[in-house]
Amino acid sequence: MKCHRCPKVATLHITEIVKGEPEELHLCEDCAQQYLAQATTGAGTEESAGGLIKSPSGMGDLDLAELEKLVCPTCKLTFREFRNSGRVGCAHCYSAFRDELLPLLENIHGETHHCGKFPKRAPDDSQKRFQLIKLRNDLRLAVAEESYEEAARLRDQIQDLEHHLSQETAE
Repeated sequence: MKCHRCPKVATLHITEIVKGEPEELHLCEDCAQQYLAQATTGAGTEESAGGLIKSPSGMGDLDLAELEKLVCPTCKLTFREFRNSGRVGCAHCYSAFRDELLPLLENIHGETHHCGKFPKRAPDDSQKRFQLIKLRNDLRLAVAEESYEEAARLRDQIQDLEHHLSQETAE
């Protein structure tokens, strides 16, 4: 996990209660020493953290209240519950909280999509279905951006992949 202040690896993990809500800080050794030195001076939590405890950029209290109302339609997990536990309730939570999760995932992993290995024993069918879902999301984004040439190319790839999947299930 990365430090909240710099790109180094976090070695100290602090959970503070701020206004009744748990806030987690992940700091590298250097930033942790600065944080702890500032905390002993008696400065307020938000000032002592050097801006570590902050709402998403440009958000006021009204925007945060709107975020608190987000609920996953499948498992009924609220965004507040997700923030408190740090765990999603189901696979659909990733879609329901997408805009809030992408910056968090990018901060933690450095990427927002899986680009690694798949289990060797996973059937080709599941990998193709994953690829189909990805292509459909890319198509939706291309249409939203009015990139119609890209959308046409993605549509053709989707049709080819669906054709191969239907042939494999027929066999």
